[in-house]
Amino acid sequence: MDENRGEANRDGQIRGTAGGTASVPLSVLDLVTVGAGRTASQALRTSVDIARLTERRGFHRFWVAEHHSMPGVASSSPAVILAHLAAHTDRIRLGSGGVMLPNHAPLVIAEQFGTLEAMAPGRVDLGLGRAPGTDGATAAALRRTDRLNEGADDFPQQLAELTRFLDDDFPDGHPYARIHAVPGPVQATSPGGVQSPARPPIWLLGSSGFSARLAGVLGLPFAFAHHFSARNTVPALDLYRESFTPSAVLDAPYALIGVSALAAETEREARRQVLTGALSMVRLRTGRPGLVPTPEEAEAYDFSPMEREFVDSWLADVVHGTPDEVRGGLDALTKRTGADELMITANAHGGEARLRSYELIADAYGLPDLG
Repeated sequence: MDENRGEANRDGQIRGTAGGTASVPLSVLDLVTVGAGRTASQALRTSVDIARLTERRGFHRFWVAEHHSMPGVASSSPAVILAHLAAHTDRIRLGSGGVMLPNHAPLVIAEQFGTLEAMAPGRVDLGLGRAPGTDGATAAALRRTDRLNEGADDFPQQLAELTRFLDDDFPDGHPYARIHAVPGPVQATSPGGVQSPARPPIWLLGSSGFSARLAGVLGLPFAFAHHFSARNTVPALDLYRESFTPSAVLDAPYALIGVSALAAETEREARRQVLTGALSMVRLRTGRPGLVPTPEEAEAYDFSPMEREFVDSWLADVVHGTPDEVRGGLDALTKRTGADELMITANAHGGEARLRSYELIADAYGLPDLG
């Protein structure tokens, strides 16, 4: 990798700056959730509203994640959503949290994110995962094969190929040496060409140790899915730091964690809102995925003893309550994990509750209103 490109990434594209009284940068993961009685169009408009709000309040980055065949999550096409968000924001970093690389040809991802970089120069992140982002049958439909383990096992090779396409540096004699991802660096070497040397920094995402170790060995930033794999957070971050080798991208480890958090004016209201996400997860885990239920539906639902046990366990890892309680929970999580950045996802039925939550969290940390 070109050293100058690495320096550019290190200086401003990876490490964020904490705002207000927060000890680490605060960012957002938006799942483009679709609530009962709402449409995908409304969900996407809410994502734009959240991106604008969090940009105005000084959150560092805004990511969307690839999911498939889930009625309540309208984020099957991260690159399309990010292009839309780029047209409605000016400063906040935008990225994928993540693109599930085994579902796609590396060249396609290089082209998509090269296009995004051209749309929003210097503020696009490319977060990559090796999971399918869905069930096995849907993954087979996406990949046109039922050999799903092969895709996950080939992840390091796919990652290397994608990186070569982004940097346009396949060695002479390689079968792809004459193939170029456009927009991309090749345009700078064409007659009369002018092209920014920047390209989206790659992040590795994970919920176990595989990507943690790989990110460390390659010297890449790492994002851990604490919001659905909380028991593995500290071991994975320890493995990442122990495995870390300085690179042109980073001279020291940089890890963010995704965390479910929702603030409301009262503890009871926060509980009402997060219960909708818990019921959604119950239905997903039992093969009944659907739209995110309303708070009224979630409160009236008759949970079985096994479902109640799952809900209690799930909500134990969701930071929720009043703004002060959420700030205290996030601060304790930062201290316990040593995370360099927190990426908050607010799962609730309505966009109003999610928007209000981010506003309250910003106020709790004294984040400035940048207008």
